[in-house]
Amino acid sequence: MPSSTGRVLPFRPSERLDSTGPGTGPAADPVSVGRRVRHARRAAGLTLAAVAERTGLSPSALSLIENGRREARPSTLEQVATVLGADLTSLLSGAPPSRRAALEVRWERAQRAEGFQTLGIPAVRVGPGLPDDALEALVGLYESVVGLQQQRAATPEFARLANAELRARMRAAGNYFADIEAAAADLVAQAGHTGGPVSRAVVERVARRVGFEIVTVPDVPASTRTVTDLAHHRIYLPARGGHDHRAAALQALGHVVLEHEPPRDYAEFLAQRVEINYFAAAALVPESTAVPLLRRARADRDIAVEDLRDAYAVSYETAAHRFCNLATEHLDLQVHFMRTSADGVIYKAYENDGVRFPMDASGAIEGARVCRSWTARVVFDRPLGQVYHQYTDTGRGTYWCTAVAEPTPAGVFSVSVGVPFDQVRWMRGRDTRERRLSRCPDPRCCTRPPADLAREWEGRVWPSARAHSHLLAVMPPGVFPGVDDTEVLRFVAQHAPPSPEVAEQGPAGDVAQ
Repeated sequence: MPSSTGRVLPFRPSERLDSTGPGTGPAADPVSVGRRVRHARRAAGLTLAAVAERTGLSPSALSLIENGRREARPSTLEQVATVLGADLTSLLSGAPPSRRAALEVRWERAQRAEGFQTLGIPAVRVGPGLPDDALEALVGLYESVVGLQQQRAATPEFARLANAELRARMRAAGNYFADIEAAAADLVAQAGHTGGPVSRAVVERVARRVGFEIVTVPDVPASTRTVTDLAHHRIYLPARGGHDHRAAALQALGHVVLEHEPPRDYAEFLAQRVEINYFAAAALVPESTAVPLLRRARADRDIAVEDLRDAYAVSYETAAHRFCNLATEHLDLQVHFMRTSADGVIYKAYENDGVRFPMDASGAIEGARVCRSWTARVVFDRPLGQVYHQYTDTGRGTYWCTAVAEPTPAGVFSVSVGVPFDQVRWMRGRDTRERRLSRCPDPRCCTRPPADLAREWEGRVWPSARAHSHLLAVMPPGVFPGVDDTEVLRFVAQHAPPSPEVAEQGPAGDVAQ
């Protein structure tokens, strides 16, 4: 996708295990480099033997480099580039030189991938005698098989593990990603915003800066929040209420600005969701003005999430997310965040302050139920929308939390933000007298009924459980989980502007519609 920033994502799959931080890329891929070397050699009209003689390499060694089976040292590649009259940078990076080369790279990577042998597909050597259509069929079949495997693997366990891994990476970064901050700040500044709430008009100007138009229609598919037509550079928003249209539009733009590609698995889908949510929040609550506001509040020992909410006209949840983005980086505060349903089930959570969330053996917390004594649960006993503060004594220390419970299109949820006791002096509401004791995960705290009550009703009750189907069901298949692809494609086809030829032939009234 196009981008006005060209910034690097913090969660690109190739960086998941070997990067040193956001924006750091892995080493050049030997297979891709080899194909570019071969293309340059053939374009120069040279044989393997001729290049080998001029570089001091053996023809077999050069052949291994071209086939991607040996990683060439930079000095060797520099020699080869000089002999071929090629630019070293072009050999190390860039797109494959041809469609054939791109297919060869994909097939070589496939055959070297872990688990290839378990598929029962025989290895096929790619030589000049293998026709392009046969190679394309091999690549397509392999990627289809892998796609089916990933769909089957996208079980609740897979999704929960992906969530746990993603949360760990957010914790390691302090939940702050400078590249996304800079991308959002650049675009908001270019749109002419100088302070206060970011208006719908500013968001539309941001979209135009990226080359997109925001269109509101009544029939956006029910399985989607927005639909982006990349061919005509349109972002469709629903006319129905329920969501902040500014946030929804900015999230859709985030995919474009951050150069997302269709996710290859559910883990990448989750990472992209985190990134676009971060981008939208960074645009709606700009770092340049939010940080001074928070620093003044810290100096006055009066930090409050609701001040961010009110200053930027965003939801309490967006304000809480934004506070967690900025607190560690700019205020030296460790924090935790939770979004919890009325029955105590965790839907979202983040921490870098040592608080222990309820979790399973895999480290996943989504779907777990928080202690009845935690602020996130107690707040439901207060009027909706009222800010509630509480100290909670736990096995890992005392935490102070602030929370609000609010209705949403999906039901009533609480959003809570907390800090350790030794950092509460900076927070508004620290003088609260509300205090609870939580002994969870000890089941005697709140999950196991009192002994006398259990004895009285033993064997006399059979409740019918309300299953959380979104946590138990296999993830929906498709590139974008849960989206009805047919419905979406019919929608964009119906709303796409007519081609220039049709516009010239049809009456002006038809074109306007």
